[in-house]
Order: sequence, then structure tokens, then C-alpha cells
Amino acid sequence: MYPPIEPYDHGMLDVGDGNRVYWETCGNPDGKPAVVVHGGPGAGCSPGQRRSFDPARYRAVLFDQRGSGRSRPHASDPATDMAVNTTDHLIADMERLREHLGIERWLLYGGSWGSTLSLAYAERHPERVSEIVLVSVTTTRRSEVDWLYRGVGRFFPEAWERFRAGVPEAETDRDLVAAYARRMEDPDPEVRMRAARDWVTWEDAVISHEENGRPGAYSDRPPDELLAFVRICAHYFANGAWLEEGALIRDAGRLEAIPGVLIHGRLDLGGPVLTAWELARAWPGSDLHVIGDSGHTGSAAMGARIGAALDAFARR
Repeated sequence: MYPPIEPYDHGMLDVGDGNRVYWETCGNPDGKPAVVVHGGPGAGCSPGQRRSFDPARYRAVLFDQRGSGRSRPHASDPATDMAVNTTDHLIADMERLREHLGIERWLLYGGSWGSTLSLAYAERHPERVSEIVLVSVTTTRRSEVDWLYRGVGRFFPEAWERFRAGVPEAETDRDLVAAYARRMEDPDPEVRMRAARDWVTWEDAVISHEENGRPGAYSDRPPDELLAFVRICAHYFANGAWLEEGALIRDAGRLEAIPGVLIHGRLDLGGPVLTAWELARAWPGSDLHVIGDSGHTGSAAMGARIGAALDAFARR
């Protein structure tokens, strides 16, 4: 990690549909362009993400995806229209931001959900991508979502039973994630807040075995951020991120000309390493690193591997 740094420029970009996306740039204005694609979805970018990039060599771009962070309108507001918050919208927002900043090609750095969005963007616009670094790799297949919110419950049966009990019995037998998505659209603010807290309590349980899986890792957020995070997560996951099942891995050949580094924790129960392995096999020229002591929340060894990948690409 490089020392803390402040942006040298920032702004709000009008991306249409009444949405304005917050963005910032830091490091060297003449450096190698890179964009941070944050996770969640709905987590927003954070100051710590600036520190992954050598400020002398990178022009790092961070942005808050629609409805999250400092972007407006915020998804915590029940009046915010989620119909105009989909993967296609986010891809278009990234392209608009790239053009707004006058960047020809940029490196994509994404983790967790950010890896899904990075892949979707790169497969749509491979000519705009110089390199890719993905951490805790996901492609948001419905099978992956089902594992995270149902299958992995076999390791945490008590916590999963509480999560399942957060919605009516009749709904859980069909689609638990969709049931939570409906709760997050309920007109009653108490219903929305309870659903949001039940959701992040489950997320905390899934990473509780990890060295960095501290209590409250997901749930320790201000109320508005919590509501936005869960509303966006449930919205995307209930719809399979509007991606054809398996398409990101199937179409990984489109990335053949793009060097990529995939970094995944062996101990990641919520997102098993299988997805990263399948992607590496389908993406010619990608390099998979499995970190033995790391889960979804990372480790010192994972941080070192991320730093090494970004430093190596800075020299290209």
C-alpha cells in the first residue's frame, strides 16, 4: 500500500436518467490510466483504494456506481428508480466517464462484484482496456448467487436459518434473494431496515471464519449506506445482474489480447475459487494466483500479490 493520497480532481458526471456519478482522480495526471471498479454492488469507492497505485506512475480513477457512495440519487431513498440501475447502465456510465476524462485505454482493477462489472465492460469494449487485475473473482452467475445465499449455509446453519427467517415462509421456498429484494422496496421504512440488517448479518457470518472477517465488516455502516448497499445488492442478484448465465466465462476469449491477473483466496467460502479457475482456463493470457491463507476479505499475502501485479503493469 502506498501512502494516503488526496484526489487532484473530482466531480459529478451527468450520466442520464436523472443520475449523477461521483468520480475522482489521483496520482500523476500524465500517468498510466487505471480505474477502480468497486464491489458490492453498492459498496461505493473508499480512500483506501487509492493507495493500491504508485502515485508517480498511475493516474488512478475512482467512481461510485449509480445509487451508491456520493453518487446521486442515492439508493437509500425509496424514490430512487432502480429500473435505471442495471449492468448495462453501469457499463455505459464507465464509457461516459472514460470519454469525459479523455482516456483512450485504461487498466481495470476490480474485486468481488467489481470483477463481474470489469469483465462485462471489457468484453463489451476490449479496445478500451489495457490490462485487468481482478480480486476475489465473481461472475454473478445465478449458481454463484444461489451458493452465497443458500448453499454456503451448510457451513453456518444457525446463521442461515436466521437469514431465511427474515422473509415469510411462503417466499423463501421460491427465491430467497428475490424475497429480500421485494423487502427492500417495501413502503414501510422499518421493513426495509430490518431486511437490510438481516442481509448484512448473514454476509458477516459468511466471512466470520476468515482472519480479516471482523464482526460488523458488512453491517458496520451508517443507516443510509446500509440501505443502499443491500437494496442494490438484492436488486442485482435477484436479476442475475441481467447477464446470460455463464456468458462472462463463455466469452472470455474476447479478452485474448488483454493481459490479466486473477487473484483469489483459497479460503473464500462465499465465492469458491472454482469461478476464478474456470475463468483462467477460458481467458488466454490470464494468470491465476490462488492465495492459500486468504478468504474474501484478503490477507497480507493477497495484498502483496495485488501490489506486485499493479506495479508490474505500471511498467508496461
